[in-house]
This record gives sequence, C-alpha cells and structure tokens, in this order.
Amino acid sequence: MVEAVQGAGVVVTGAGGGIGAALARRFAAEGARVVVNDLDAAKAAAVADEIGAVAVPGDASAIVAEARDALGGTIDVYCANAGLGSGGTEAADEKVWELAWDVNVMAHVRAAHELLPGWLERGSGRFVSTVSAAGLLTMIGAAPYSVTKHGAYAFAEWLSLTYRHRGLKVHAICPQGVRTDMLDATGSAGDIVLRPTAIEPDDVADALFKGIEEDRFLILPHPEVAGYYRARAAEPDRWLTNMNHIQQKWEAGR
Repeated sequence: MVEAVQGAGVVVTGAGGGIGAALARRFAAEGARVVVNDLDAAKAAAVADEIGAVAVPGDASAIVAEARDALGGTIDVYCANAGLGSGGTEAADEKVWELAWDVNVMAHVRAAHELLPGWLERGSGRFVSTVSAAGLLTMIGAAPYSVTKHGAYAFAEWLSLTYRHRGLKVHAICPQGVRTDMLDATGSAGDIVLRPTAIEPDDVADALFKGIEEDRFLILPHPEVAGYYRARAAEPDRWLTNMNHIQQKWEAGR
C-alpha cells in the first residue's frame, strides 16, 4: 500500500473507461476515497459502483466544487485525466483546435485555479496530469493533439517548479500507446507508431504509483520514451528527419 494515498480524497476525471478507470480502481484499492468523473454519467456510475466510489459526472472543468463536497470538503489528489485525441493538420477547423485546447489544457488550468488556494494554505496537495508521450515528442497526423499535449506538459511543469517548495506534488504521466478507445481512434497512424508497443491501462496506473512512491514528476510507462526525449533535445534535426521518415511511411500506406 502507498501510504501517501491511504484515506486521501481523490478525484479522477475522464474515469468512465481507459486510463482514468484504471487510476480510479487503483486509488480505491490503495485505500483512497475516490470521486469518479466522466462526461458519460452511466459510465461514471458503473465504475463508481464497482469500486465503492462516488460518481460526479459532467464537464471536468466544472466539477471541482461538487467533487470536494462529495469528499467531505477536501480534495487531496486531483487527476486531470480527461483528454481529447484530436487528429488533423494545421488545416483542422478552428473549432477542433479550440476544443482540444479547452479539454487538454484549460481544464487543467481551471482545476488548478480552484484547488491551489486550499492546497497552498495547508501546505499539501497532489496534481496528476495525464499528458502523453506526444507532449514530450509529437504524434503524426494529429497536430491539435500534439500541440495541446505539449501545453498540458508545460503547465504541469510550471506548477511543479512554482509551488513544490509550498507542498505541491505534481506528476506528469506520458505514455505512448495504451489499449483504449482513444488508441483505436488514431487509425492507421496509431497502428504504425503506437500499437506495436501498446500497454494496458493498468500498466499506466502501476507506473504512476511507482512514481508517487519515488516522488518523481515525470512518469514514463514506456521507459524508452526517455531515450527519444533525450535524442529530440540533443539532435533535433536528426530526430525530425527520423520522424519525417515515419510520416512518409504513413502517407505511402494510406
């Protein structure tokens, strides 16, 4: 059992399935009191019933107050997991870009705005951001997703460097392919880049809890992403050329 989460009040957004459901199940198994959030009320209720949690359905940006009440007045851990896997290029409709920005970045900002005053006053709180390896690297065929996940990572990083001396713990989870509905929606691009090394949602939960025990900011369920990230930073032109080869392979197969 991870002592840091035993008895804690935990909110997991986008927890009706996939990574979010796996996180909610793991927190509950570790002795936390869990709020399950999802836009789909039936899915949220099903997961909550399964693990003995409370369902608070709705827009992840607007449920902090209700979730806090459901937990008896205090949120200790907030998992900003709800995300949108928007594909497309620079030519994607501006509404697609706006929605991706709103869900993948601004929902995190709004939650932090609600949570931080209480956390900073008491000197403790934990913010878990489900980002994606795309936030460290990129993803072919998905400009809105890649760009906004970079934003989500940058916001988590900023929170950590700004408030860690005041008791805030921040974790950024950055997996590659995970066997969820979102992976299925990536189509042929996901088949090339993500599916060959895809892991299960429970593996992501395992990685997060190991990161909590080790007090690490960056959580890499696919350890090889660390090497890709180093290569991107050290030799950006070589890395971009390699990624472009993958792009060409994808184009040739469509």
